[in-house]
Amino acid sequence: MALAACGSTGSTDDETVVEGVDLSGVEISVGSKNFTEQLVLGQLTIEVLQAAGATVQDRTGLPSTAVARKALTAGATDIYWEYTGTGWVVLLGHRKPIADPQQQFDAVAKEDLRKNDIKWLAPPAPANNTFALAIRGEVSDQDSEEYDEELAGVETLSDLAGLVQQSPEKATICVAPEFASRRDGLPGLEQAYGFKVPRGSVVTLAEEGLLYAAVDTGDACNFGEVFRTDARIGELDLRLIEDDKDFFPVYNPTLTMRSEFSTEQPEIEEMFAPIAAQLDDRTLRELNAAVDVDGRPVHDVVREFLEDEGFLSPQQLNK
Repeated sequence: MALAACGSTGSTDDETVVEGVDLSGVEISVGSKNFTEQLVLGQLTIEVLQAAGATVQDRTGLPSTAVARKALTAGATDIYWEYTGTGWVVLLGHRKPIADPQQQFDAVAKEDLRKNDIKWLAPPAPANNTFALAIRGEVSDQDSEEYDEELAGVETLSDLAGLVQQSPEKATICVAPEFASRRDGLPGLEQAYGFKVPRGSVVTLAEEGLLYAAVDTGDACNFGEVFRTDARIGELDLRLIEDDKDFFPVYNPTLTMRSEFSTEQPEIEEMFAPIAAQLDDRTLRELNAAVDVDGRPVHDVVREFLEDEGFLSPQQLNK
């Protein structure tokens, strides 16, 4: 899959995002979590900072939200992309998300700065990489050998709650370790919809990347946790289950930094503002697909995007 032009709002060749910025002598450690979208965002950050002259340490691929956040607050990393809903519910401990994306960003940015000296850089990306549950499409196809009338009838998470009551043996769910324990994951989902999946029906896989194939084959589980911006949903013909009670928060990707470092390097927010504004659902889905579906290296996908959108010139990318 070639990356499509996204109606570039990036800079012209003469006015890339690093023009006039000199981070020579600045040492920056970049973190990320360990799934594809985070690796893409982490590598994107590294490329831009290096083009601006910074000396960058790559600490991407950290195993969980807790580890990525701890690395930031402890000073082991200086910058990484976090999600607004994750910040509000998981990191700050609120039970109810804020439905409006801008209000959610404003609230999490204000509170995290006040309580933890963590700066959320504006603007947040418009993409909403929220959680969802999915099932393989074949169970809804009456011409398929896998057609199952009960599973085909599960169109909403409220329907899933009914399935748990009526046929718990079919309500098998594959999840990653974080989703199994997070407040905005399975425990909160069960509470919001009033059901409890039998523990023997919850299959915990080592990482998010394994979930899509598991749902597609249906061998280990009928349902599975997915990210809405993941291109494998369409590639594997997975069907999303509607969150009819709007349980899952808005998850807009946003660069986060320790406030002290942000104050010392204010040009970083200015550099990344136009890039963040470009990262809508379609763009992130295409970037993720180039890695997960086409099998291209993250490094190559990111560099192509930055050059094609005019954020960096070929000369700047090859510094």
